[in-house]
Amino acid sequence: MLKRSASQLSGLRARLPSSTSTPNFLKFLVPIVQNHSTKSDYESRPSPGRGSNSGGNLVRIRRQSWRQQIFLRVASPQKGCESSGRHDDHSDAGEVTSRTSLATTYNDSYLGAVAEERKRTSAELRDLWKKAILQQILLLRMEKENQKLQASESDLQNKRLKLDYEEITLCLKEVTLVWEKMLNVPVRSTVKFDMENIHAAMDQGVPRQHRGEIWKLLAEQHQLRYRLPVRQQPKDTPYEELLKQLTSQQHAILIDLGRTFPTHPYFTTQLGPGQLSLYNLLKAYSLLDQEVGYCQGLSFVAGILLLHMSEEDAFHMLKFLMYDMGLRRQYRPDMIILQIQMYQLSRLLHDYHRDLYCHFEENEISPSLYAAPWFLTVFASQFPLGFVARVFDMIFLQGSEVIFKVALSLLGSHKPLILQHESLESIIEFIKCTLPNLGLVQMEKTINQVFEMDLSKQLQAYEVEYHVLQDELIDSSPPMSENERLEKLERNNNSLRKQNSDLLEELEVAHTKIESLEATVNTLLSNEGKLKQAIRTLELERATLLTTVEEFQKQVPSTEHADDRTLSEAQEKDLKI
Repeated sequence: MLKRSASQLSGLRARLPSSTSTPNFLKFLVPIVQNHSTKSDYESRPSPGRGSNSGGNLVRIRRQSWRQQIFLRVASPQKGCESSGRHDDHSDAGEVTSRTSLATTYNDSYLGAVAEERKRTSAELRDLWKKAILQQILLLRMEKENQKLQASESDLQNKRLKLDYEEITLCLKEVTLVWEKMLNVPVRSTVKFDMENIHAAMDQGVPRQHRGEIWKLLAEQHQLRYRLPVRQQPKDTPYEELLKQLTSQQHAILIDLGRTFPTHPYFTTQLGPGQLSLYNLLKAYSLLDQEVGYCQGLSFVAGILLLHMSEEDAFHMLKFLMYDMGLRRQYRPDMIILQIQMYQLSRLLHDYHRDLYCHFEENEISPSLYAAPWFLTVFASQFPLGFVARVFDMIFLQGSEVIFKVALSLLGSHKPLILQHESLESIIEFIKCTLPNLGLVQMEKTINQVFEMDLSKQLQAYEVEYHVLQDELIDSSPPMSENERLEKLERNNNSLRKQNSDLLEELEVAHTKIESLEATVNTLLSNEGKLKQAIRTLELERATLLTTVEEFQKQVPSTEHADDRTLSEAQEKDLKI
């Protein structure tokens, strides 16, 4: 029996491929020819219980690899079949029995299973392929869903990072419902809301989670009422097209990425999501507005927008602030508008806080030393984000005049503390470092004061005053050579052209506002006429109703008298009976 099994497995081994392609778990099952000269598979050692010189009877112990041992532990064991390493009796009979039973077990089970697998029909194979394809499709779908889930989780995480700041004015639930009602109006970009309701809601706060959408709502309301002239409108180049182009401002933008909100988690990662979005936004705007390009401070304005909305929405809101709200004037290369703004702020201090103005003059402190970052970054480079967000709320509602209001309110409300400092260094240190960290209550007080201020007339007067003083300075200058005089005249001419262009823009905007106001007045007059007509109609109806009531009142007494007479007659009859 043993010889026959060995001969069968030898034939199987001859038909199998070479050892390089034969599975490892099949190799050790094939019986080894008992050749005393081969020592690769067996080692000779004396049989226990026998002498070492008893005729040279040796028991050959077969080596097993760690793969074979693992296989023997997991394979279905047969009774009486154990590994040679676990036998206590290493006799020839026990060794032969173990090998024979193991070979028989493998021959009956695993080779039979292989043979059965090869006999599968084409229908069974087709079902297997179909099952495999369906499983692969399912896996692909699961991978896509996992990617979507990871993207949504990443968006939620970024949103939490973006809105990681403390609010100045807490928004109550009732006010949030008012904002949500306005945001959910169908086709809201074509609907004019009551500005008094918007001002009332703004005064009570803006919900942080809806702030970006509310800014878009305010921009839509402004554009419905005050449309920019076509000549002043920016190019309508799609954002995606601008991203494909190259800008000459790339180096300056890259340098400022790490300086913009360096402590905010959304912008701290070098070339992370925040910095990449900021770079894209600034690059796109520099290509759109070739005159301004990129200016230091603009990155903070763009960063505030990115914290509250998507990249493309932030680009459109940046265009709105720069063109419709007029912020781009202060970022022009000549910086003339910024100089005018510094003069206007000094004049406001002179008119509203004379003692503080004199204190600054005594210490030779010009507004450009402390207020230039306020205007160029809209307070974002020094003040807490919650305060800056409220300033942006009011800018979207009232325009760039808000920056003057906030600056004047900050300096005026902290005047006693500023007056305590007696040197230039200590005053600047207080304004730049201590003033932005004086607490939420003081900042909320500043915001409330801004809602009550109106500086539009003063600012216009101060701007005209600046130009008059500039002309007087030019006229009083000492005599110059012909070339110098021509160069100066050319510079003045260029300056006057820009001023003229700015004034024309303001004039067109004013004409647009006047037309809008006239249309509003006409609408109100029409509504007033309709209401008067409705009042007349109601008065006629009232007179008619009063006449009808009087007629009914005349009929009521006669009816009561007839009822009384009938009642008395009935009583008399009862008495007679």
